Amino acid sequence: MNKETNMFSNINSFKKKFPKAKDKERLEALEIYFESHGVIRAYKTDISWPKLVYPTIFVISKKTNELKAKRNLFEKNLSSWKKKFSQAENYDKNNQIKKLKEPLYWKHQAKMIIDPDYRKDSEQVKLPINLVSDAKWKPMVKMFVNDLEYRKQLAETVRESIVYKKDKKVAKYADELKDFRMKTSNKQVEELEKKIVKIEILEKSLKEMHKWARE
Repeated sequence: MNKETNMFSNINSFKKKFPKAKDKERLEALEIYFESHGVIRAYKTDISWPKLVYPTIFVISKKTNELKAKRNLFEKNLSSWKKKFSQAENYDKNNQIKKLKEPLYWKHQAKMIIDPDYRKDSEQVKLPINLVSDAKWKPMVKMFVNDLEYRKQLAETVRESIVYKKDKKVAKYADELKDFRMKTSNKQVEELEKKIVKIEILEKSLKEMHKWARE
């Protein structure tokens, strides 16, 4: 029996050297292993499959544990980014509910009914009253509702400033930020999901390699 050991780094050279190795599942596992920049050393035996010299069981187990740790980290990050996407996606819905608990919201609604001048200014600046429970926007809403001078200055700014020429909305940044957060988090989710699938495929490959190394 010839025990000449050969090194391989691609599936074609392996198939050429060992044409009788026909196990489809193992060939697929080996091809995936090669695609991950893995190399093997093997020699011909009197059975169809050669004897695997490298990677050893120890090396395969080490690679498997490293992949598992990486997958766990990716899954943790994936969960975090999914949560961020959900928060951004439900931002408006949550604020619609939270605003009902804010006395400032109801004060605004009352002034909208009894004060035509207030209603005119509010509509002109498109006051983001739905964001009254958001710590970033509440101070501005509070000033608008309670401070006549501030309200008039803001209304004039929206009416005259070139910044608001195309969009007379003081809280347009909130919409832009929401869209940005959704796009960013969704991109991260998609990338992490692809990485996890890739790791799972390689883990399956290493499982078959481990089985081969034990033979």
